[in-house]
Order: sequence, then structure tokens, then C-alpha cells
Amino acid sequence: MKSKFQVLVWGVYFCDLIFTGLEEFPRLGAEVYSQGFEFHPGGCFTTVLALRRLGVHAGWACDFGNDFFSGMVLDQARLEGFDESLFRHHDFPVRRITSVISYPHDRAFLSFMDPVDSPDAASTLTQVQAKWLLLSHLYYGMECLPLFQAAREAGLKIFMDCQSIDTSLDESAQVESALRLVDVFSPNEVEALRLTGEKEVEKALDRLSELTPLVIIKLGRGGALVHYEGKRIHSPAISISNIVDTTGAGDCFDAGYLYAALKGYRIEDRLRIANICGGLSVQAAGGQGAPTEEQVMRWR
Repeated sequence: MKSKFQVLVWGVYFCDLIFTGLEEFPRLGAEVYSQGFEFHPGGCFTTVLALRRLGVHAGWACDFGNDFFSGMVLDQARLEGFDESLFRHHDFPVRRITSVISYPHDRAFLSFMDPVDSPDAASTLTQVQAKWLLLSHLYYGMECLPLFQAAREAGLKIFMDCQSIDTSLDESAQVESALRLVDVFSPNEVEALRLTGEKEVEKALDRLSELTPLVIIKLGRGGALVHYEGKRIHSPAISISNIVDTTGAGDCFDAGYLYAALKGYRIEDRLRIANICGGLSVQAAGGQGAPTEEQVMRWR
């Protein structure tokens, strides 16, 4: 029997070492101390956590090894009641670590990943029944085609985030091909500008909307800028005074959008709920402030 999910999350975990309250940015030859430190599961863990708090049944295709970091994230996933049916366990290290240099409105990352082969898309998707496939970063090239094809054959809609990128539409035709295969593409402003080579976010939105039916550019404190069915929509962010850490805010935004889409809300309400989820998440480090459905409804 197939496992039934509303959202299938495809992507890796990270352990986030989050440094806050820095008086200056780290530089070569100097030692800088932060005033605060947090250690939390991150990556797609944050997305799954945010979905669960909203009452969405999410499956997560993720790899874990025999290392400390895998064990820590697994323990936390079990504590939060995550569905483990799509977890893959290995007898070697599968370390995914990020040091986060966090400031109130932005952050920088230093990351490391042990190599491991991705789950086989076709065999994984034959095990599940879902409505949405959520991709944690920009998938393109040969690695994405089996996954996208399997998702289409299974009747899933595809929501793709972007994350940090080192390519552009002009540098890779494969990126353009991938964007034509997804239903929703949701980069942040920096990623959208890098991807398109544009100087203005509105022009970046217009170019991306030629490839993907629904484009959402996350603007942080500026909310979100969207192109959908020939219309440009701006959805403002909520006002939050006690910002602790913005790490994971985009993941919580994505979760809020899919929650609202599953509920059948119109596009303006989906964006409002997504902004609420992203906004409330920054009140704790590492996306741990991801709100519950009840908290979202109070703001809506």
C-alpha cells in the first residue's frame, strides 16, 4: 500500500550552527566572538517542521548516516513526530553542516556535505501518493529529469525553491528547461537577480514568468512579488519587531504557501499566509519559530 502524503519534501537535512549578536563580520587573521549561539536541525527539516505545525501531512525523502549530526537530526525528527517511512539509513557518515553568521535582516553561510547518491526518483514516487512535490533547491540537468518525470506520472504538482546558485539562465540552457517543468518557482530576490542577470527585481520576475506559470520572489522585509495568470501581485510582509534570526524563514514561507494551496485559498490569501509563516519564524533561531495553524489564523 502506498504511503499517503499531502506534500512530499525532497531534499537534505543540515545541522545549523547559528552565531548571533556579532559586532563585526569574521575576517582573516582575527577572532570574533558572538553574543549568542544556537544549534538546530536545518535544511529540509525546517520545511517539514513548518508543514507539520500547520497540520500538513508531509513525507520526507532524506538520507542519514552513522555520524553524530545524522543522529542528532533523527532524534529531533522523532521527537517532533516526523513520518520516517522515506528515510534512508547508511552505515557511513552523511554529514550536512552549516555555520550561519546571522544578523537581524540577513545572514551568511559556510557549509559542508558528505557525498551520497540521491534516492531513486521512480522507485520512491511509486511508494507514495501525494499532491505536491516540494524541492528544496534549484534542480536542473540530468539529475532532475527522472524526478520531474516520475512526479508528473504520479500526478504531483511541483514547487521548487532556489537556494544559493552559481549559474544563470544565460549560462545554462538546462536551468531554463527545468523551470519549464515546475508549477511554482520561489527564489529570493538575490537568487532571482543572479539567475536572470537583471538589475531590477520586476524585470527578473518578468523573465522568470516566461518559463514558470507561477513565480514567487521572496523579498524578506519587503514581502513577496508574484507573477500569476498575467498579473503582477505584491504581498507585503508582516511587521515583526523582535527578530532573532532569519535562517529558515524562506522554508517556512514555502510551507505556508503549500498549506494555503492545499486549503484552496485564492492566490492573495496564499501569499498572505506564506508571509505570516515566514515572518513569525524569525522570532526564534533556525526557523524554530515556525507557527501553528492557530497562530497563523490569529494574524490572518
